[in-house]
Amino acid sequence: MKMNRNAPIGVFDSGVGGLTVAREIMRQIPNERIVYFGDTARVPYGSKSKETVTRYSRQIVRFLRTQDVKAIVVACNTASAYALDEIEKEIDIPIIGVVKPGAKVASDATRNGKIGVIATEATIGSEIYSRYIKEINPKAEVLGKACPLFVPLVEEGLLHDPVTDEIAMRYLSGLIDSGIDTLILGCTHYPLIRSTVGKVVGEGVTLVNPAYETARELRELLEQEELLNETKPELGSNQYQFFVSDAAEKFIRFANSIIKYGILSAKVINIETY
Repeated sequence: MKMNRNAPIGVFDSGVGGLTVAREIMRQIPNERIVYFGDTARVPYGSKSKETVTRYSRQIVRFLRTQDVKAIVVACNTASAYALDEIEKEIDIPIIGVVKPGAKVASDATRNGKIGVIATEATIGSEIYSRYIKEINPKAEVLGKACPLFVPLVEEGLLHDPVTDEIAMRYLSGLIDSGIDTLILGCTHYPLIRSTVGKVVGEGVTLVNPAYETARELRELLEQEELLNETKPELGSNQYQFFVSDAAEKFIRFANSIIKYGILSAKVINIETY
């Protein structure tokens, strides 16, 4: 069935991290409408089982389908690692995750073949980045490090803080010693502390932000499927809509600190009913 070009893109994440992906889509494909869902009641996903994350993801996809989206972006590394393959088989609209685009760019960027990945425990445990990178570059050595404290630090707004610097030093020292020249920010929260990570690993290490690459890949996909919206939505047409499963006020505050479009509202929905 032919989708409507003017239909929105669905973007979902376990919480606020996926806003870094939404922000890139807004920048790179400014005519598109977005329906964003943040699962703030059930965050974080990184410490949950594959079954649970897949169940949550299915519920969210069902909700996004009620909003008549033309494509879905899984703006969460854990859900991309655990649920994307299964959900892709179940729906008839394009769906992309954040892992493949990041893996592709890291494979191209590395000079010595040593690639670091920092992410949640689930993403590291799934070894999904490793799999994708080795498909492209079988000789690559992929070193993963789970950084579970980064997400709460980001969500508390401690983006430039001595505490975050200290934690980053602890997490990253082993990767630095191993001689990586490329580092994937394998959780959508991490671009928000990119400057801290960059400072710790030094200028010799290329940082890969999958959010940026995912927006680029989405644009290509929409062009290919002839779904790119060619006209800017009218003013006041509610181009960007936000939904959460809990704590809307906190979400709006955070969203406004990283997206400069003045997000005025986020609607709480009961995601368990989908």
